[in-house]
Amino acid sequence: MKYLHTMIRVRDVDATLRFFCDGLGLRERRRKESEAGRFTLIFLSADASPDAEVELTYNWPAADGSPPEDYGSARNFGHLAFEVDDIYATCAHLQSMGITIHRPPRDGHMAFVRSPDLISVELLQKGERLAPAEPWASMPNTGTW
Repeated sequence: MKYLHTMIRVRDVDATLRFFCDGLGLRERRRKESEAGRFTLIFLSADASPDAEVELTYNWPAADGSPPEDYGSARNFGHLAFEVDDIYATCAHLQSMGITIHRPPRDGHMAFVRSPDLISVELLQKGERLAPAEPWASMPNTGTW
């Protein structure tokens, strides 16, 4: 298993970049803008550990101009992410331990589970996505993640 990133939702990109980059010395490594999804992803890391990233997620205001969700004091933390060698085997192992797969890997690429403390954990398939397979391909989402 390889640690990938921790995601946090942000309200003000400029203020957040000032804190992490100017204040703490992290560097912006890459950025993805999604017009369709109405969000921006910005990946930061420290020079000494460039593979351990912080993903900043900025959700744009709605198309009608209404503001994005107010995250309160806890919704701003998103999830931990880990790359796994075989997402299907990992999910099957977790299920065998009694852990609910909240977002199954229907696409052979991504799944979400939650820790006992309700921390969301994203699992991502290493390399190319696997071909869709049952029981995952037809399994619905469960709860929230």
